[in-house]
Amino acid sequence: MKKIAILATILALAFVLACGDSETEEPVSVAEEVAKSEAQAAPTTAPEPTAAPEPTTAPEPAAAQQTQPAPTTAPADAATTGGVFRRLWSDPPTLDPHLTTDTTSSGVVVEVFSGLVTMNTDLQLVPDIAESWEIDDTGTVYTFHLRENAKFHDGKPITAHDVKWSLERAVHPDTASPVADTYLNDIIGVEVALEGEADEIAGVTVIDDHTIEFRIDAPKAYFLAKLTYPTAFVLDRENVEAGGRSWTENPNGTGPFRMKEYKIGERIILERNEDFYRKPANVDSISMNLAGGQAMAMYENDEIDITGVGLFDLDRVLDPNEDLNKELIIAPPDFSVSYVGFNASVPPFDDPKFRQALNHAVDKELIATEVLSELVEPAYGILPPGFPGYNENLVGLEYDPELARQLLAESKYADPDTRPRIEVTVPGTGGTIGLDLEVIIEMWRQELGVEVEIQQVEWATYLEDLNQQRFQAYGGLGWQADYPDPQDFLDILFHTESTLNHGAYSNTELDAVLEEARTEADLEKRVSLYHKAEKLIVDDAAWLPLWYAGERYVLIKPHVENYRVTPMIIPKLKEIRITDG
Repeated sequence: MKKIAILATILALAFVLACGDSETEEPVSVAEEVAKSEAQAAPTTAPEPTAAPEPTTAPEPAAAQQTQPAPTTAPADAATTGGVFRRLWSDPPTLDPHLTTDTTSSGVVVEVFSGLVTMNTDLQLVPDIAESWEIDDTGTVYTFHLRENAKFHDGKPITAHDVKWSLERAVHPDTASPVADTYLNDIIGVEVALEGEADEIAGVTVIDDHTIEFRIDAPKAYFLAKLTYPTAFVLDRENVEAGGRSWTENPNGTGPFRMKEYKIGERIILERNEDFYRKPANVDSISMNLAGGQAMAMYENDEIDITGVGLFDLDRVLDPNEDLNKELIIAPPDFSVSYVGFNASVPPFDDPKFRQALNHAVDKELIATEVLSELVEPAYGILPPGFPGYNENLVGLEYDPELARQLLAESKYADPDTRPRIEVTVPGTGGTIGLDLEVIIEMWRQELGVEVEIQQVEWATYLEDLNQQRFQAYGGLGWQADYPDPQDFLDILFHTESTLNHGAYSNTELDAVLEEARTEADLEKRVSLYHKAEKLIVDDAAWLPLWYAGERYVLIKPHVENYRVTPMIIPKLKEIRITDG
């Protein structure tokens, strides 16, 4: 009878979703993210809800092993240089690389700024501002050689002194970067600088104008890949200091595009950097529409060049008799997982049995089929399919209502009269919280008698509060890979001392496993350690994992060439070509 009641709830909510505020641009659910995929930034924490090619068995951060993302294709001789690429986007919470923690911001930042190394569209680690580097025999000393033609947008040369200042600015307490500790803490001296006890990073040494040395605390396979994240990007000191708090309004960047115009709530215009030290971009400019609207309608009205296809348009677009079908790209899922997070330091989520009960009370298979039309894959682990270190044999906390009720009865919070009020916070400003989350809350109520209230918070404020661990529980987001290594998910999100451990989760056994994996040189042993770590996280119900994304359905205009639908945020817009055809 309960399943019948839940299905009735699903139908009622689906009717509300179909008839209600369908133009909301708030980042609230997987269903909406499927529609916005590639048309607009996925609103997540340092990446979000969405997540695969053939599974790999060994994490290799220098070159991802997954199947190449699907490119768009067109005859090479039809391509021309120039034109404008138009897309729907959202206002970024920040354009400061050292403060960036979300994909909305990253999608702009990686095109305007750059660092020593980067990922190409095949997810291979490649030189960027640095043209080469050496690693010493200990695996702890990295020497980078900068390109002599590398320049800021105003033509000023980029030197090793700029690299050093930028890193020290990122870790300075006054910058208040929420992620500097996460992405730069392998470098000797970063922890001291973060505490404000030193103005310089001891492990960063300028050899000459074009040579810089990094010393890290132990040999780590993922260190170079971490430097592809915006926290390690190079900034112009004069630009930052002269501009004060508003320096990002006129950034003197280093990347393939310059910031030509940014009007909040209206548009961002990026123009080609003709003097880019690598091959300059093919298009003249990128136009990002920030005003919102119906993505499919805008695409069909020729207002934008790309859009994801959502649930309500999918059948039509898949019809081979439809003109739009000819513009459809079916791309592999991205490397992400969406989830409901629990703050394990506050009641009732400080009790593992209560968290486990909530996990076992959710019928993800039913939601994926009846609510999300199988556009997502139920997630029972943390690492997405196809990602290095993915464990296809992992058994998670599957739907088992009897076990859920038993665990609740055994928990400290079995009595609803004394159980603390439960509030789940999601990003938004009054629109739908997401059909999937609505159904999950109803399942908790019907299966366990657990009542949950919803609080909505504007996106930038949501991110700030999330970084301060202010939520009791939180949903409406996910984690997208920053680099192809399991450390990026398991260590960054669940180690006790990680600043991005938003749920304040702490497990000494897990910490020991993660710390051993950091320096394990043998790939097979390292993968085994990460499998053990993921099992500990899942069994302890640190999260309620929800979904890995299924295949992505993306419409791209025929005149757009070389757009790669990649499984993570990387600089890629310079590769696009606009043709006359």
